[in-house]
Amino acid sequence: MGGLVSMITMIKTLAFVLTLSGLREVKSFGINYGQVGNNLPPPERVIDLLHSLRLTKTRIYDTNPQILGAFANSSIEIVVMVENEMLSTLADPNQAIQWVMTRIKPYVPATRITGIAVGNELFTGGDTTLISYLVPAMVSIHAALVRVGLNRFMHVSSPSSLAVLQESYPPSAGAFRPELNQIMPQLLQFLAATKAPFWINAYPYFAYNGDPSRISLDYTLFNPNPGVVDPYTKLHYDNMLYAQVDAVIFAMAKMGYGGIEVRVSETGWPSIGDPSEVGATVHNAAIYNGNLLRRQWRGEGTPLRPKTRLEVYMFALFNEDMKPGPISERNFGLLKPDGTMVYNLGLSEGIAN
Repeated sequence: MGGLVSMITMIKTLAFVLTLSGLREVKSFGINYGQVGNNLPPPERVIDLLHSLRLTKTRIYDTNPQILGAFANSSIEIVVMVENEMLSTLADPNQAIQWVMTRIKPYVPATRITGIAVGNELFTGGDTTLISYLVPAMVSIHAALVRVGLNRFMHVSSPSSLAVLQESYPPSAGAFRPELNQIMPQLLQFLAATKAPFWINAYPYFAYNGDPSRISLDYTLFNPNPGVVDPYTKLHYDNMLYAQVDAVIFAMAKMGYGGIEVRVSETGWPSIGDPSEVGATVHNAAIYNGNLLRRQWRGEGTPLRPKTRLEVYMFALFNEDMKPGPISERNFGLLKPDGTMVYNLGLSEGIAN
């Protein structure tokens, strides 16, 4: 009970600070709402928190009916996910229509489902047998949405990790891994035909942690730095995230699909890590996500697409104590499970500053 009271107090305080700062909603900024924890608050409290933070977009990693029901009439846009193990089943059009009728249709339009992520990081996951089911599942789900008249409300896509790229630096050298040369055009053709975005999970933290002696910390954190210039396009990059996004755009263009929008489905920075995880500190996490939020407030695009506001989803809302792997995996959250902030993003200073 004490944790719940603490969370409510924190929400009220943040709401007061944000009101004083005169901040509006950041339309292109969302946050991932993971649930791999045994001590997280109920969805109703999460809604209060998101409203108080002026966040209008979130992503979840399933179609949890408790969450979808709670988010009804909340005005919060939500992207849901089809679990990887469901892909072979949903490649069947009959199964896909049944899934849409039971997992999506009952909640719309009261719950603002704006996207369906079909699988997660399929191309770089351990089970390569699932890859062949990805596009058929996406096609079947989209056809089911069309059949029940919901396709105008939501797109169908699939998040990939940055590891789908064989080359990412300089951005103009961006190219997909050769083994994806058969499946990737099928995915891109579907996205282009349905006007859906290419979702990418991009973490400058992992690049820095992998080579801290050669990669500038300021460059990864959006801090002032000399940046880098792409020798072929002459475009200047002052941060790694934008360079990673543009590398994806170049990779798609080389396959003939240069017009697809790229959105960042996950990015973030851990506040704690193992001794070997360089840079995983509260200080760096606050700087990365705070600087990212300010960029979003300004509605920035990347150097390659400066007039197209980049949509970004921060990872994550909560620390999740049941996630496997190194310590950092359980410490990407803006909040602790009791609702207290792991670090302050500097919201009291006003994002527009």
